[in-house]
Amino acid sequence: MMTRSSTLLASLVWGIYLPTCPTPEVRPIRPSDPVDISELWVAPIDIAQQDLFYGPWGREHAPDPGATYRFARPKSGGTTPGMTVIDTQGRRWSVKQTNHDVAELPEGPVEVLVSRVLSAVGFHQPPVYYLPAFTLRDTFGRRTETGGRFRLDHHSLKDRGTWSWQQNPFVGTSPYNGLLVILMMLDSSDLKNSNNALYEFRNGDRRQRWFVVRHLGIGLGDTVGAQRGDIDAFEEHGFITGTENGFVTFDYRGYHEELIRHRITPEDVRWAGELIGQITYRQWRDAFRAGGFHEQTARRFVARLQLKVTVARNFKPSHEGVPVGE
Repeated sequence: MMTRSSTLLASLVWGIYLPTCPTPEVRPIRPSDPVDISELWVAPIDIAQQDLFYGPWGREHAPDPGATYRFARPKSGGTTPGMTVIDTQGRRWSVKQTNHDVAELPEGPVEVLVSRVLSAVGFHQPPVYYLPAFTLRDTFGRRTETGGRFRLDHHSLKDRGTWSWQQNPFVGTSPYNGLLVILMMLDSSDLKNSNNALYEFRNGDRRQRWFVVRHLGIGLGDTVGAQRGDIDAFEEHGFITGTENGFVTFDYRGYHEELIRHRITPEDVRWAGELIGQITYRQWRDAFRAGGFHEQTARRFVARLQLKVTVARNFKPSHEGVPVGE
């Protein structure tokens, strides 16, 4: 866990490195054809029956914890270590490993947990899993490596670049605003366009674009200082702080506050709360188990999240000035 002094230092560093460029304009890009909301979100059927341990891609696509993985290349970009590996079936995996230089939970468990939640409520996600350790073979021989998030390079998904939070076809729709509300619940503060992936999904002759929030490892902490997986900070951090001119205000100090400032309505909050509120306690526990969280820590996270969900489901403008939990 981060100490109070390290949290303060992280906040100062975060303030220095936050973008100083003019605030981007948030506006929808409307194509000539009607917006196909299914490119971002598909209304889920019976959320309470979904598998939040293996996720939407199922057990059959999960990495084999007993396999030996062949090294392909080192990870490029980002601050966490990692690599691309190939398993015994010839499947290619992007592995984001633990960074031992930080005291917080690594990004991998948080990313898997958040991915499970988003996919359960209808937002597209690639196949991601968590392994605490794995066996690697490279030019130096065979050894055990620190595990992390395993993302499968699946043949049905072709990476077509990134998409913009500020300018896309869905700005102002309930799924777009609801997605932001859910990310506020999870304290996801790394809302950068470079973390979004635009996929081409291929299913037989069918082709569809998928707008995916892919890099989800910064969350479950505080929205200052890129914290992740810090249960003490998560329990102390607020959620909704009230309303202003009819729009909901959040306790958010991460990237691109313009995405939520004077844009999210009470109806958006209730829409998101009703959606995520269909996830059962057992499913929450399964999602945290999928990310390798310690059971006692997971219980505390789930309790706090369920409180936020209750606030969202019942939110009314009269809550102005009343922070979550009071």
